[in-house]
Amino acid sequence: MGGGARYPYPKHVWTPAGGWWSRPANWQTNTAITFLGILAIAYGVWNVSAEREVRYIAPSRPIPSMMWAKQFKDQEARDA
Repeated sequence: MGGGARYPYPKHVWTPAGGWWSRPANWQTNTAITFLGILAIAYGVWNVSAEREVRYIAPSRPIPSMMWAKQFKDQEARDA
């Protein structure tokens, strides 16, 4: 199992993926930094979307986006 032993490979070939059997020492740190970056961008997009969401026809029943959309939060503040 495992596809056999590693075979000799050309050292002069460069690949953007790292080449044959690439396993950089800091792959876990790079993965964590990338994951945190993606989460930060997703959080920013989420907030901008919630601020700009407008429903011209009110939903007939509660929908999930009513919990975070600015339009409905402002409406709750006025009703209270």
